[in-house]
Amino acid sequence: MKRILNLPFIAILLVLFLALPALAGHHGKEKPVKKGILLVAFGSSMPEAQIAFDTIESRVKQAFPDVPVHWAYTSSIIRKKLAAQGRNLDSVEMALARMMDQEFTDVAVQSLHTIRGEEYDDLERTVVAFAHLPGGFDRLVLGAPLLSTQADMEKVCRAVLENIPKERGKKDAVVLMGHGSPHPSNAFYAAMMFHLQRQDPLVFVGTVEGAPGIEDIVAMLKQRNVKKAWLVPFMSVAGDHARNDMAGDEDDSWKSILTKEKIVAVPVLKGTAEYDNMVSVWVDHLKDAMKHLE
Repeated sequence: MKRILNLPFIAILLVLFLALPALAGHHGKEKPVKKGILLVAFGSSMPEAQIAFDTIESRVKQAFPDVPVHWAYTSSIIRKKLAAQGRNLDSVEMALARMMDQEFTDVAVQSLHTIRGEEYDDLERTVVAFAHLPGGFDRLVLGAPLLSTQADMEKVCRAVLENIPKERGKKDAVVLMGHGSPHPSNAFYAAMMFHLQRQDPLVFVGTVEGAPGIEDIVAMLKQRNVKKAWLVPFMSVAGDHARNDMAGDEDDSWKSILTKEKIVAVPVLKGTAEYDNMVSVWVDHLKDAMKHLE
């Protein structure tokens, strides 16, 4: 998938610098502490995917009941689609600018990405830029994505195994679909499969835009004489990739490719953010970020 960039970042920063007198506007008085949380996701325009975001927001509000929660979507395409439906979601830059204007002093930005890929790198650059704006936030910190450390890997692997459909047969495979990236952090997907298969040899991890690809997964399934595979999104929401690239009826969908290989494919349209044990990992990262605001 082609990377979608926001409005020119320099232009946004220029607007912010020009607005600094209005944003600062405290006439030398010390600002009262006002904490906030900004949750950042790639986004989805599918109503079904909103369940995942609602689950995350509910858990975050449980953990921090007195801290306002804001949202930002990094995909401009998704934001335009939602705007056409009457729903306006901010970019990260716009969300942070609004929070500055609302005089938030301490903000934790929590990434809802799966790996430290290109989207996360862009988010980190934006947070660093805003953190150094004169007259802006007193403290601005960024929470890690789902998979950042070895400890994260172990927690997520346990969660994946716990979330496997109970109807799965002993000889059935489970194939996780990750997004994938040309970024070096794409290696997390292969590492995930290694750790998962130490406990369950019939759990596989493939990606749409990285490695291992579906061709690699098919070869492994045939090598193990698999006749049935459960297809599970390894993405925060069961959005376009899950519903079309994984479970769609087109010839190049994972379901169709497995069917051609005489492997019965059973899609599970449920994103990782719909599972409480997965959301716990993101919430733990947010808790770490909030500690840095103290």
